[in-house]
Amino acid sequence: MQTRELGKSGLKVSAIGLGCMGMSSSYGTPPDPAAAIPVLRAAVDLGVTFFDTAEAYGPYANEYLLGEALAPVRDRVVIATKFGFRLPPEGAGAVSDAAVTTGGTDSRPEHIRAVVEASLRRLRTDRIDLLYQHRVDPAVPIEDVAGTVGELIRAGKVLHWGLSEAGAATIRRAHAVQPLAALQSEYSLWTRNVEPVILPLLGELGIGLVPFSPLGRGFLTGAIDAAARFGETDFRAGLPRFRAEALAANQSLVEVLRRIAAGMGATPAQIALAWLLAQRPWIVPIPGSTRLERIRENIGAASLALSAEDAAAISAAVAAVPVEGARYPESIERGTGL
Repeated sequence: MQTRELGKSGLKVSAIGLGCMGMSSSYGTPPDPAAAIPVLRAAVDLGVTFFDTAEAYGPYANEYLLGEALAPVRDRVVIATKFGFRLPPEGAGAVSDAAVTTGGTDSRPEHIRAVVEASLRRLRTDRIDLLYQHRVDPAVPIEDVAGTVGELIRAGKVLHWGLSEAGAATIRRAHAVQPLAALQSEYSLWTRNVEPVILPLLGELGIGLVPFSPLGRGFLTGAIDAAARFGETDFRAGLPRFRAEALAANQSLVEVLRRIAAGMGATPAQIALAWLLAQRPWIVPIPGSTRLERIRENIGAASLALSAEDAAAISAAVAAVPVEGARYPESIERGTGL
């Protein structure tokens, strides 16, 4: 597996990471941890060194899962986790994905410190390699957040930090206090709103980009057809792009990807990931999967070198197909900085 540096941070990770949320929440019934642990360890053997989690995934269950799975290989991997939501207390039982976010944001300094201590315990580690603010907290100045994380970095409990779904002004203000290693935001062939402002800014400041949902929450793999329906424990059921009429309309986008992939001897997922890798050398996507064969397929994108002409042709072909449906309901979209 090739490695990439996130911006100019010095933090080097596998060119394709693994988003682990779906192993504990959000996409229907998650796998049993006993089945997920071998998959995570096999991903390391395949060359994945970058694993993304958060206290909110489960909540808490995903950090416990990664702590157990990655403890034997801790020094071979980079673990990223997140703070920033007001969550139910640990032990309160399972809650819905909606309940996680409706609790509101909380990036008060004392809350950040408490979350880090708890995450360290759940992850069975003495340091968090990359700590993100999960969502910007409008009630807490970003300078206070950056200063608090800076203290944790100086204490050795956190090595690098980042933001998620933050806007340009917030990124600049945070970076001025404590340099950022990465921004995590949604970016894919059907969600490109970081391109006009955010990508140039990250290049200017030397900050890496970690695209989440780089495969359009599974849609760009071609595995979701127009007849697909999602259960109440799958948060895609509430997303405009995954309503029945949007699924039907957006099949034409997948057909474009299929044609391109067939011409390159690849899969649609590999084309979508290789296209992201071709955009900037400091972009590291984190597709998620609970299945080892899908992880192996995604990793194959790192070996699919696209020329600038290839990438431009893919961009043009996909841009010619309008995307039906917003990525989030309006109430959630307002909470992002993009």
